[in-house]
Amino acid sequence: MALTGRTALLAALGSLPVGIWEPSWTGILAVNTPLALACACDFALAAPVRRLRLTRSGDTSVRLGDPADVTLTVTNPSRRPLRAQLRDAWPPSTWRPGTEYASSRHRVTIPAGERRRVTTRLLPTRRGDRKADRVTVRSYGPLGLFTRQGTHDVPWTVRVLPPFHSRKHLPSKLARLRELDGRTSVLTRGEGTEFDSLREYVPGDDTRSIDWRATARQSAVAVRTWRPERDRHILLVLDTGRTSAGRVGDAPRLDASMDAALLLGALASRAGDRVDLLAYDRRIRALVQGRTAGDVLPALVNAMALLEPELVETDARGLTATALHTAPRRSLIVLLTSLDAAPVEEGLLPVLSRLTKRHTVIVASVADPAIETMAAARSTTEAVYNAASAAQTKAERLRTADQLTRHGVTVVDATPTELAPALADAYLALKSAGRL
Repeated sequence: MALTGRTALLAALGSLPVGIWEPSWTGILAVNTPLALACACDFALAAPVRRLRLTRSGDTSVRLGDPADVTLTVTNPSRRPLRAQLRDAWPPSTWRPGTEYASSRHRVTIPAGERRRVTTRLLPTRRGDRKADRVTVRSYGPLGLFTRQGTHDVPWTVRVLPPFHSRKHLPSKLARLRELDGRTSVLTRGEGTEFDSLREYVPGDDTRSIDWRATARQSAVAVRTWRPERDRHILLVLDTGRTSAGRVGDAPRLDASMDAALLLGALASRAGDRVDLLAYDRRIRALVQGRTAGDVLPALVNAMALLEPELVETDARGLTATALHTAPRRSLIVLLTSLDAAPVEEGLLPVLSRLTKRHTVIVASVADPAIETMAAARSTTEAVYNAASAAQTKAERLRTADQLTRHGVTVVDATPTELAPALADAYLALKSAGRL
């Protein structure tokens, strides 16, 4: 129970004449006794809050940056009308800063025996599961002088999924995939290694593609057409160690890596390949295996929603062993990690041959666009020193990339906005070259 501001205002106004004309206990009682009786009546007429029945419905998942609506149904089983203010409490990261008060508080009036619905609009600012806290109900009497107050536990969870900004690149990559697959008017002769069909020879065709046996059975020269391999295994490996926590712009590197992995996963599943996911630092943080083409993307998004960078050094040997166990047959392993010299030279390079011996390997890394800006600045003495530092950093990354390339690894090093399409292009290049 609680007094309202209206009660305090009436008590203050009643104290003024008492203090002027009758400053005594008698005057105080003369003012406060009727007010106390009014408060008691108001409290008695206010609808009880502990007997209320509250249930939730609405969205259970939402992409980061999109709104989610959660509906709270309040049933008033008492014989008194409910005039109340509700506070629907959620974690602070459920709303943008400064919007929590307006979004979480609702005023309702529910007649006896009826129910009403109120909707709380969430706009999360972080990935992961957001769990609803208690619902606090403050029931007012008809005079608005006294309130009943109580809380209810109404559990609900909204999973905030990665935003998948690179989805805008998917149509263009699928168009390129259809060209490679020979399903458009653009003919890509000789690409891929899986036989597709025979067609009549036209000037300009590679003579090595002529099928002489088929030609002998008909009057026209026949040539073979090819298509990229299907049903290949793609293993996406996310390094969730300390290097993934480094912020590029306003987000950690892990977020850009996940965005690139989602685009590649969506593209590869449309190409008929099998896509798995492994997130690892010193232990397995997420594992997605054996999903069908239609289920791959939802499974990847749900697994990535709960991932956070861990401030530990990644165990490269453990990562390699787990990747080999997850992909026992020849596969394309896409390792999304850092190109920092120390982690690569001391951790990845000594065990890299175990991966490249059996699999095709791509190493993708998030580059900081601020390095390019620093390298181009020469306006002040401080800027010159910053440019020298940036040039040294770029040289180290190039040297690390060259070391990986000499081991047969395809290296993709790009800024957060460019990493996803660059990685998709590298995958398409491997398919067109028949290297998967």
